[in-house]
Amino acid sequence: MTKNSVKITLISMLGMLALFACSSEAEVVTEVVEVEKQVVVEKEVIKEVQVPGETVVTEVVKEVKVPGETVIVEKEVEVEKKEKELVIYSGRSESLVGPIIEEFSVLTGIPVEVKYGKTGEMVSLLETEGSKTPADVFYAQDPGGLGAVADMLDPMSREVCDLIPAWAVAPRDAADQCSWIGITGRARVLVYNPDVLSEADLPTSMEDLTDPKWKGKLGWAPTNGSFQAMITGMRIYWGEEKTETWLDGIMANEPIVYPKNTPQVQAAADQEIQLGMVNHYYLHRFIAKEGENFKARNHYLNNGDAGSVVLVSGAGILDASDNKGNAERFMTFMTSKIAQQYFATQVHEYPLVTEGVSPNRMLQDMESLSKPDIDISQLGDLEATQALLMKVGALQ
Repeated sequence: MTKNSVKITLISMLGMLALFACSSEAEVVTEVVEVEKQVVVEKEVIKEVQVPGETVVTEVVKEVKVPGETVIVEKEVEVEKKEKELVIYSGRSESLVGPIIEEFSVLTGIPVEVKYGKTGEMVSLLETEGSKTPADVFYAQDPGGLGAVADMLDPMSREVCDLIPAWAVAPRDAADQCSWIGITGRARVLVYNPDVLSEADLPTSMEDLTDPKWKGKLGWAPTNGSFQAMITGMRIYWGEEKTETWLDGIMANEPIVYPKNTPQVQAAADQEIQLGMVNHYYLHRFIAKEGENFKARNHYLNNGDAGSVVLVSGAGILDASDNKGNAERFMTFMTSKIAQQYFATQVHEYPLVTEGVSPNRMLQDMESLSKPDIDISQLGDLEATQALLMKVGALQ
């Protein structure tokens, strides 16, 4: 070996991040390097190296003059782990879930890209992309959307499935795994103006809405995913024939069509309609912003028909995902006290994990709601529901 030939052996270790680390932290690793060469001067060598899957780091190596031909060099290498980006397709609006998804990213250091759209649009996109979808997680507004792509979801571990009450989780497979879990509960209600209707005037069942006295006084949003999930529940609970008869009766009453729930709540307050078919939490967003004097209130049906179904928003992990570890971390976070309290307080939805989570004082206790006996995991037959809505003229 010549004087200037060098043989260097590096030994390195990288740390692992905890689930809810505040940010990606640098780890300092000490390495021992044996260098075979004649050293005649002290010098500092600075070079950049690329570690696969990590950031570019700078090594500073100081060679120390030692008699003989072997130099022992000690160096410190600072390596910062770079998390793989998590891609979420969200059928929930950014105004509702964007802040808590951002909180997940901040707390874990996992970068997140979210594609927002209506649940139906996300379902169509996933079906078009198939196994080539870049999505890791599908976050749906309702169980119908999740059921529609159930064959594209990867079963999650029993530990994740056990985080949520059994009624709000997809059916377990032979390995006791589930394909999706609920994250929040969302009750279907009728919104009305108490200056226009007294409690005695309010219907006791969805069937009452076909009475001609409501002609021109109803609002609905046939394109809304939650509305379509409710109709799917009617098909399960009432049967196809009765549901079609009910829809014909509503159409005869010439309901005013809205694109979604929010404008129905405003329309009730403005006396444009007397009753709107919505999810419960939209009213509470108005009250939180405008105060208790806002002129609309929710009416919870107490007869246990499909109009009082409690839907869930939920999420599942795509089978095509190559980032399932971080996807499960997201699912676990969304069932944590941090996320569940956010949904209870800021979004006015029902938390599905109640231990350690303070209930929203404005909401009727979910245990007191008169829910129909419907398996919400069966609400995935959206195509048949949409076909029925088109048949009666509610959809074009």
